[in-house]
Amino acid sequence: MHYRKALHNVCATEVAFDIEDGRIKNLQFANGCRGNLRAIGLLIEDMPVGRVIATLSGNPCGSRATSCTDQLAKVLAKICNEKEL
Repeated sequence: MHYRKALHNVCATEVAFDIEDGRIKNLQFANGCRGNLRAIGLLIEDMPVGRVIATLSGNPCGSRATSCTDQLAKVLAKICNEKEL
């Protein structure tokens, strides 16, 4: 299933990805640190959603309490709670 979600309090404004068989596919961020966020997508490609959440949750960016990857983890956790992945 394809998802596109807005992000809050970070440089990236949106994240888009697919979840197939409980795994992340085709992750793309809109705006933000292009090279770093592209690398994150490559690193978590085909990773189980639960592992992505556990790995990226709580990761701050500079003086911010959140980051693009933390926001991704929050989006995934919300999807998991709603869909019971």
